[in-house]
Amino acid sequence: MKVIAGLGNPGAEYANTPHSIGFEVVDALAREIGATWKSSSSFNGDLATGMLGSVKVMLVKPMTFMNLSGNCVAPVVKYHNAKVAEDLLVVSDDIDLPVGKMRVRKGGSAGGHNGLKSVIERVGTPDFIRLRIGVGRDARNRANVVGHVLGKFGPDDRKVMDEVVAEAVKAIGTIELESTEIAMNRYNGWMATSA
Repeated sequence: MKVIAGLGNPGAEYANTPHSIGFEVVDALAREIGATWKSSSSFNGDLATGMLGSVKVMLVKPMTFMNLSGNCVAPVVKYHNAKVAEDLLVVSDDIDLPVGKMRVRKGGSAGGHNGLKSVIERVGTPDFIRLRIGVGRDARNRANVVGHVLGKFGPDDRKVMDEVVAEAVKAIGTIELESTEIAMNRYNGWMATSA
């Protein structure tokens, strides 16, 4: 069982914000594979199971708020006897990547991302696959991190993010059905045409 966790914040007020782009990607993937979300109080999250090609996947949206994402992801990984290094893929926003780009990598630090930090702490290792979605920084005030990641996408960025989300679903397919290395080669230099 492959576990694909999209990080975000629950609630309508956080929809269409950079910090919840991980939710958007796994929502798009669920639609693509015909998986239905079910709320799980025992895992503190929304879960959806389906087939991505020949691979069985468990999609996860932690409903814990970003800083406690690991409290949902780690128990799901443990319950399904998933191997963290091979079977866990986490999708999150990245302010250090410009809007319109994404990056696939295996392992590494949390890079200041509290959701990734929580997952690393709870699964006990940083050695899992990440798909980081570029959301850039506030052009007027680069230090305004919280306001930026919790602010709504404007129409121009929204158009770009729609393209990125669709491509991120393809990147996940490449990771799960081919390899992380192929996905890195294919997508780490990719740029949205609308960016």
